[in-house]
Amino acid sequence: MSARRPAALLRDGVARLAGAGLPTPRADARLLLAHAARMDPSGLATTRELDEPVAARYERLLVRRAAGEPVQHLTGVAWFRTIRVLVGPGVFIPRPETETVVQFALRRLVTLRPGTGPTPLVVDLCTGSGVIAAAIAEECPGEPRIHAVESSAEALVWARRNLEPRGVRVVHADMAEALHELDGRVDLVVANPPYLPAAAAGALPADVLDHDPPEALFSGEDGLDALRVLVGAAARLLRPGGWLVAEHDETQDGSAPRLLADSGAFGTIEDHPDLTGRPRFVSAVRASGARRPEVEE
Repeated sequence: MSARRPAALLRDGVARLAGAGLPTPRADARLLLAHAARMDPSGLATTRELDEPVAARYERLLVRRAAGEPVQHLTGVAWFRTIRVLVGPGVFIPRPETETVVQFALRRLVTLRPGTGPTPLVVDLCTGSGVIAAAIAEECPGEPRIHAVESSAEALVWARRNLEPRGVRVVHADMAEALHELDGRVDLVVANPPYLPAAAAGALPADVLDHDPPEALFSGEDGLDALRVLVGAAARLLRPGGWLVAEHDETQDGSAPRLLADSGAFGTIEDHPDLTGRPRFVSAVRASGARRPEVEE
């Protein structure tokens, strides 16, 4: 049985994926080869040879990736910060841009004095795969109490797989009506809601349009429909002084903060960039004595 050197297999894979016009051929080839070899990607650096069955599995994965199937669907996992989560058809694939949202939330939690109980109370709305809640559960010291909310039955399957082993409560509900038992008690609400304007569909690559659920991508004509609901839900859930951290489209650095300001429920409203410098998320503090806005349906 012949053996192949990992470096040669990677070179071949990178060339084929680049030739197919994929944007990250080197990273994709590395993840696919590691998956075919049933090892962590870091193990490729110390592996001298791979046998023919591995090369055959790798070949089949390259064919599917070149045809547009997401790497994460082929491997069944998505890497995010210090963790990996299980993903597949029916759930939004986590993006690196969301890592800055989690970083900001973790910094707030480290300095936050909980309003109720010995540890912070956190709610992740529109949890999808559960990646935000999972990262907070893994990285935040002090074992915060985390609740994750998802309305899609398909995405809920993945959220439960990723979060229940980490001790996170997963709730199947629309965020407008979820967790009334926590009203006015939550220390941090964090979310990556759908936020793309409907017109953005024409600019998305085929592997996104064909494989990410549309309800996790698009949110009305201006992309803010979900955030409108989110603002009302967060105002209901948060205690005075509690934080809201919500991701948005890079074109919404003016409209997203304005939406929070117009609600009358929040102060200390700031917009923040991701690691590429693009506007990425808004943060705000639940104002003391502010009126509670109606949750938009």
